[in-house]
Amino acid sequence: MTDIVITEYIDPKALAILKPDFDIHYDQDLWNKPDELAALMPGVPGMIVRNATQVRGDVLDNADVLKCVGRLGVGLDNIDMDGCAARDISVYPATGANSDSVAELAIGGMFVMLRDAYHATETVIDGNWPRMQMMGREVMGKTLGIVGLGAIGKALAWRAKGLGMTLVAWDPYIDADDSRWKEHGVGHVATIDELAAISDVVSIHVPLTDETRDLFDTAMIAKMKPNAILFNLARGGIVNEDDLVAALKAKQIAGAFLDTFDVEPLGSDNIFKDVSNLMLTPHVGARTVEADDRVCTMIADAVASHLKTKG
Repeated sequence: MTDIVITEYIDPKALAILKPDFDIHYDQDLWNKPDELAALMPGVPGMIVRNATQVRGDVLDNADVLKCVGRLGVGLDNIDMDGCAARDISVYPATGANSDSVAELAIGGMFVMLRDAYHATETVIDGNWPRMQMMGREVMGKTLGIVGLGAIGKALAWRAKGLGMTLVAWDPYIDADDSRWKEHGVGHVATIDELAAISDVVSIHVPLTDETRDLFDTAMIAKMKPNAILFNLARGGIVNEDDLVAALKAKQIAGAFLDTFDVEPLGSDNIFKDVSNLMLTPHVGARTVEADDRVCTMIADAVASHLKTKG
């Protein structure tokens, strides 16, 4: 009888933690076979997923003895949290395990985007020399607006502070007099509108919820500085992609860096083609060797502990 179903890639070292004590069904492509996954769930007490597996619908309905779900990452929008709570299923995200990797990608993106020379390689290879057209900007002295002062937001603040940036953040779940603002050297702003208006770089680090969907739409983007850059390394859907593309084409803001999208992967007819002031990566914020090791080990330990101690 299967003890744990693993539907996406897990590090072999983490798998080795589980194998001595549990019967494992591991198929890293199972996320893409929802009917097969649903059929596997009866009698299974443990489950480990990444962000592509949809833990809802038939999968949950068939999970008659499921006790815990380990999430190899931090976003929970692919998991029916209400459905899990109603069934007394514990969900374990890898909180904090990939924060440094996401923060480093954001920092790297700031250097690249503010310097505005990242697209020059082919031009230079072709023998052109647009040196005078590529006047960049320094990161030092710029104001970074962090949307969400959670684990990733704090990791980003720590790095940005060392670069000489001015830090502000908006997080409606942290009181204005909370010690975390001072502890991390971040100025508190009462509204996201204020953050958008004063920031040279806006970096989003909040989950996708009903409240955050389309948080950055035409109206919010219009509040940003004309030379500001918008980063979304959190979840697709927080930035309205149609509104962003329209703003970029109209040069309403200087650029954007997206690591997450409404639909992943993008279709061949996606709306981002021919948008010059844009950098895209394929949801790689947490994809480092170090982060993956921490994430997989943390979740393997959490699931093993739950099944051993709580049955």
